[in-house]
Amino acid sequence: MSERIETLGSLYALHTAHTSYLFRIAESGHVQHLYYGPRLPVTAGLADAITPKTPCIPGCAVSYSEKFPALCMDRFCGEVSSEGKGDFGAPFVSLVRANGVRTCDFVFDHAETPAETPVLAGLPGAYDADAVLVLALHDADEPALMLELTYAVFADTDVITRAARLINGTEATLTLTKLSSAQLDFADSDFVFTDFTGAWADEMHRCDTVLSGNSAVCESRTGASSNRANPFTMLARPGATETAGEVYGMNLLYSGSHRTVAQSGPYGRLRWQAGIQPDGFSWAVPAGEAFAAPEAVLCYSQAGYGTLSRQMQAFVRRHIVRGVWRDKPRPVLLNSWEACYFKFDEAKLLRLAKAGAECGIELFVLDDGWFGHRDDDHTSLGDWDVNIKKLPHGLTGLADKVEAMGMRFGLWVEPEMISVESALYKAHPDWAMAAPGRAHSEGRNQRILDLCNPAVRNFLKEKLEEVFSSAKISYVKWDMNRCFSDVYSPYLGAARQGETAHRYILGLYEVISYLTEKFPDILFESCASGGNRGDLGLLCYMPQFWASDNTDAVCRASTQMGYSYGYPLSALGCHVSACPNHQTLRVTSLDTRFAVAVCGALGYEMDFTELSAEEKKEISAQIALYKQLRPWLQYAAYYRVEGGLNAPLTAGGALSAAGGVLPRIRFCAVSSDQEHALAVDLQLLQNVSGRAERYCVPGLVPERLYRFHKEAAPVDIRPFGSLVNAISPVHVKPGGMLHKVAAQFWHLPGDSEDAVLSGAALASAGAALCPAYTGTGYAEGIKYLPDFGSRLYFIDRAPEALPESTASAE
Repeated sequence: MSERIETLGSLYALHTAHTSYLFRIAESGHVQHLYYGPRLPVTAGLADAITPKTPCIPGCAVSYSEKFPALCMDRFCGEVSSEGKGDFGAPFVSLVRANGVRTCDFVFDHAETPAETPVLAGLPGAYDADAVLVLALHDADEPALMLELTYAVFADTDVITRAARLINGTEATLTLTKLSSAQLDFADSDFVFTDFTGAWADEMHRCDTVLSGNSAVCESRTGASSNRANPFTMLARPGATETAGEVYGMNLLYSGSHRTVAQSGPYGRLRWQAGIQPDGFSWAVPAGEAFAAPEAVLCYSQAGYGTLSRQMQAFVRRHIVRGVWRDKPRPVLLNSWEACYFKFDEAKLLRLAKAGAECGIELFVLDDGWFGHRDDDHTSLGDWDVNIKKLPHGLTGLADKVEAMGMRFGLWVEPEMISVESALYKAHPDWAMAAPGRAHSEGRNQRILDLCNPAVRNFLKEKLEEVFSSAKISYVKWDMNRCFSDVYSPYLGAARQGETAHRYILGLYEVISYLTEKFPDILFESCASGGNRGDLGLLCYMPQFWASDNTDAVCRASTQMGYSYGYPLSALGCHVSACPNHQTLRVTSLDTRFAVAVCGALGYEMDFTELSAEEKKEISAQIALYKQLRPWLQYAAYYRVEGGLNAPLTAGGALSAAGGVLPRIRFCAVSSDQEHALAVDLQLLQNVSGRAERYCVPGLVPERLYRFHKEAAPVDIRPFGSLVNAISPVHVKPGGMLHKVAAQFWHLPGDSEDAVLSGAALASAGAALCPAYTGTGYAEGIKYLPDFGSRLYFIDRAPEALPESTASAE
């Protein structure tokens, strides 16, 4: 068929650059999963040699048929599964016929290799596959009922995607209650299951569950992919680390409620299955029609979590994110929210924008509060007309003035929501989701528009097109600030309420697809109370998402490390915000806040008009540095070096404070040409250890020479308090006037690094670092790194030279 898809007898083999995925058509006609792992050559007899031998069935098990009495579907590793034939694991597909029969039995019909991946109606999909295979299965007792399985091979990133479509060729309507996107059956359950849990402002905590005959579930019921259960999950062999061991990854191109299960069976089989949340789901499939499940992404690494992550990140950058902004540098933005909240007018916004422009900001974003009578979060969602009292010259006047300052203009919207106190609700109360005859439980004082209703979708398309055309808008922040409650579509009627949640997502994709195609030059950022929609579905339309409403540097470092397992940091909006932080009240330095945000899509969220001259100078330098690094940093490979408290780097648990040394967070970004790297070092809590420190930088070319460097920065004497009296000729009262005046003219020397090492040495031995202050005196070469302190180390390819040992020998 192609070099990526091979067949030999009943065997099918899908090959990426380094992996193979094998299944066969069993004698019974069922599609039997055989292998997913390192690339294998397809040889005669391979299928028979690796197929499990099952000459008889276990006691108390169901025999499939008289013709195949030894076939027990409960231990069969299938590409699909269903109800009724003795497989008691989670079914891939569940349906009910008009006569109440639920049994299905899908067997092989034929295979095709189309030139392109078939489009899944209304759903986003990955693009530029190297090869595609479509398996058509039919029900053994009702051949007109078909199930299509689509496999797409993305060789460059070692990814295989799967999708499913049920085709009702019968003469009666079927009720579909579940259709998964992907299923991987393993012959054993010796795995660690990883999902990423959380809550609002506390997203993406890595959670490992050791599977030993038990099961694990990652699911959302919120109406969104959710901040509590990101759809990206992993399976790893026990003992897998960042750099070694077998690890599998699975994700969904879907933005709604979902479920992934890792289910152990009684005969050792492990079923890993992902798709739309089946609870509450039902879908009428009339005769002659079809239903498509979202696409799923599969990936395998035999070199640990790190390699799997970089494969998934590259896949997202190359085959999910699209449009002009895929490869275009993302602008440094200043968002008005934490500087103003709802309290602003045009003059205040222009002062803020001017201060930002002076520091090098490239995009000024007006957040919530610009429309209707929106002075708080109780009103006006749906009334997308400018509040002339706040903006007397409208969006056009504000945008033109921002552009005149040398910046672009961006705007916040929350189109899917409606306030009861709004003109839109008064005109169309039936456009809001609400259970008839029941009191409504609201979230954030707002309700959800019924996107199942085509009139609602058309209104949003027309109104937002009007808004986005009304001014020079270069960026749109698309928000969604609540979970679903009292889910009921007035449009669909009682009999079809099981379709509501999925039809909502299809309606959302329709609206967003229309607007992103209509405005291809606008940079859209998905936001949903932070991480409620950090998923591949929205990334097909919007090249970045707001990772969390929590902008605290320490929390964000952990959150962003969690995302890094399945998403590129270029897809994450990362802001430097004010201190004390508005979510945690924690105080961290500006350089730490920047160090955490620098590898993502950088932005700022603070009142620039209240910055000191020193802070403006520091932020200007940060933005200039980011612009210098951005051409390669935006597309860099990401390496986790140390994981901190909430991102364990070994299976089975978090890092501990062994030996009294508290964990820190370290990560590196390495350019695609391996000429440059940026190493981030974030300390959580200081500890008097006196231990020697070094920093290992992976991902570089072993034979090349690199300069590992950091310039010294003067150290403020004020944090040393009364210790300054150890070296001061006169007594200085901590915090007193003399202390403050002295700090303006007297600084301690800062630490610096400058060494040339090979890529191999940097990866294995690491660069030795200046020791941290340990309470026994401060001198040149000592590093002042307090609680939540950080360092950025720069690695650049050095001019090639002979090693010293060789040069001296000559």
